[in-house]
Amino acid sequence: MSRKPAASGPRVAVIGAGSWGTTFGKILADGGADVTMWARRPEQAQEIAEAKRNSQYLPGINLPRSMTATHHLSMALDGVDQVYLSVPSQSLRENLKALRPILTDSDVPVVSLMKGVERRTGLRMSQVIEQELRCDPERIAVASGPNLALEIAREQPTAAVISSVSQDTAEIVARAARNRYFRTFVNTDVIGTEFGGVLKNLIAVAIGIVDGVGYGENTKASIITRGLVEMTDFAVANGAQPETLQGLAGLGDLIATCQSPLSRNNTAGRLLGQGYSYQDVVKQMNQTAEGLASVAPVLQLARDAGVDMPIVEQVKRVLDGTMNPRDIAPHLTTDDDTPQGERTQNGQADGGGALRRAFQRAFDQFRNGGRSAGGN
Repeated sequence: MSRKPAASGPRVAVIGAGSWGTTFGKILADGGADVTMWARRPEQAQEIAEAKRNSQYLPGINLPRSMTATHHLSMALDGVDQVYLSVPSQSLRENLKALRPILTDSDVPVVSLMKGVERRTGLRMSQVIEQELRCDPERIAVASGPNLALEIAREQPTAAVISSVSQDTAEIVARAARNRYFRTFVNTDVIGTEFGGVLKNLIAVAIGIVDGVGYGENTKASIITRGLVEMTDFAVANGAQPETLQGLAGLGDLIATCQSPLSRNNTAGRLLGQGYSYQDVVKQMNQTAEGLASVAPVLQLARDAGVDMPIVEQVKRVLDGTMNPRDIAPHLTTDDDTPQGERTQNGQADGGGALRRAFQRAFDQFRNGGRSAGGN
């Protein structure tokens, strides 16, 4: 491992050296942290540590000198002040089993960078962390928002939200994860923040499908708008605050993921819309599209909570091969021909109102220096 120059901030470990894990490591390093990446493959760790590159996942990006890497977990976690987790959601539990003995006597914050739910249990990533590490939930934080990795690695300005049931933990992590091109806000609504990151992936798959079919902007705008309603209804039914879904973790992430060709979930949907089978899509994707694995557990949670999710239902039918992608029109489905209002099931205002509130909320957050006016 190469020697790093001294950094002024906390010592942190990022577990997982894919595109988002490496990008978040860069965010932290550019904010002054002393960053060690853990990579599964020794050759990848060596490239990050010595060449300051991760050519497989972030081609053309030079990484900070204060970043290094190792493929030994114990070395990555030695003496750290914060731990960030960026592994595929379906392998998180397995990775945590390896981490637990090393972190047994530690009380450092553990931060989830993942946007998925566990297929077998339907648990959010923070819940899996709490179970496997057997740690106080006040130590756990999650990061979410409109965060397309390559754009951020190119230092294009963006923002994210850090959420923890502990305001102190959220603020500690937020201070570490900000720099001249990356701004962090905080809230204590972990449920809403996590489900926003999960659910927008499913809507992005739907957008990709209709894009692959060849439908235009009207179709996509309708699905995005009604998708935000589905996201809000689902999250609120599971204990979230509705305003969280109108912030960076909901609407912000939804817009970025649905409109960008850099989105893995959008790409997966586009391949489905072009006629590829689910198995073919998985083979073609060299990175994980979390939305594909989250469809079934999210629908089960929706049924348990009595929430209708016609967009996600039709995505599942396309994935199962029981619906022609050209027939997808979830925003048109109703139980009867009675004209319906735009209001969400939880009584929030219509899609236009949600947009107005979201923009007002963003303005208020910037005006208040990174903290939402409502303390969320």
